[in-house]
Amino acid sequence: MKTDAQLKQDVVDELEFDSGLDAARIQVEVADGAVTLGGLVPTFAQTHAAERAAQRVSGVRSVVSRMRVELPAADRLGDDALANTARAVLHWTVGVPQRAVEVAAADGHLYLRGTVEWDWQRELAIRSLVRLRGVTGITSRVQALRRMDARKIGERIRRALQRYVEDEAARIHVEMSEGIVTLKGTVASEAERAVARGTAWTQPGVCAVIDELVLA
Repeated sequence: MKTDAQLKQDVVDELEFDSGLDAARIQVEVADGAVTLGGLVPTFAQTHAAERAAQRVSGVRSVVSRMRVELPAADRLGDDALANTARAVLHWTVGVPQRAVEVAAADGHLYLRGTVEWDWQRELAIRSLVRLRGVTGITSRVQALRRMDARKIGERIRRALQRYVEDEAARIHVEMSEGIVTLKGTVASEAERAVARGTAWTQPGVCAVIDELVLA
């Protein structure tokens, strides 16, 4: 079991390893395995990338983002222009139903409303806008008519794992709640841990993965 100090150093190292991040601008705090990220970053995409990086570190129980976006002057757009660009992105994103999601913008923050059929479509709409230039944040009030059954998602993950790490799949327990997958159990190597995390992320309806796997 890693100490909070060890976890903090591992998270810092992972942030520095990610070439798409300005790790020097991100503050890391850890308490009882829960990671809190703070600081000012130049793009909204970096907040998501930092969260993903922290979630990849073994032993991290949860990640809370308190980072703020401070856009460079060249990236700032008027709200009308930003909203129109976001609408165009959604229009051309395969999987997001046409005209299902309405977009408004205020001070660079995007507000999404509407109704889609599946939960994964709601998450896809958000992910398609994360890397959009000029975005400082996203609030989604998009409703999903249907949700993936957590038990079915868990079974899909287990079947996928068996294709890659058959001997270890039976030792991995999958839990899911509100789109968050928690992986528990043991793996034989960091490579198998990466396969388990990657498999979980590819499942429809998954918006976060918590890795509690232990090296056997």
